[in-house]
Amino acid sequence: MTDNVWGYREASGHLAGADLTGYKVEATDGSIGKVGKHSEDIGSAYVVVDTGPWIFGKEVLIPAGTVSRVDTDEQKVYVDRTKEQIEAAPPFDQNTHLGDEDYHRQVGGYYDKPHAS
Repeated sequence: MTDNVWGYREASGHLAGADLTGYKVEATDGSIGKVGKHSEDIGSAYVVVDTGPWIFGKEVLIPAGTVSRVDTDEQKVYVDRTKEQIEAAPPFDQNTHLGDEDYHRQVGGYYDKPHAS
C-alpha cells in the first residue's frame, strides 16, 4: 500500500468532490463513528473520524488509502482495519496534523504496515 496510503483507491467508489462529512464509518468489525472532516489533497487525502463514545469521544485521522469502499446510498465509508487497529493508531492532534511532516510520516507508517484482519 506504500504509494497509496494517502490517496483513495480507484476501486473504493469515492467520487472526487463528494462531501463525506457525516457519513458513518465502518471498520472490518463494526461501526467506529462518523466522518467529522476529510481532505482530498493529492498525496495527503484523509478522513477524520469522530468516534463518539466508542473511544471516549476521540478523533482519529485515517489515511484515505485505508478506505476500501464508499457507499453513497447508505452514506457509509468502509475502512480495511479493525476497531483495535484504529484505536491503537497514533493520537490525532487537530492543531498540528496539517503541515507536520513528522506526524504525517508517523501516521502513514502506522497504516502502511501490514495488518492481519
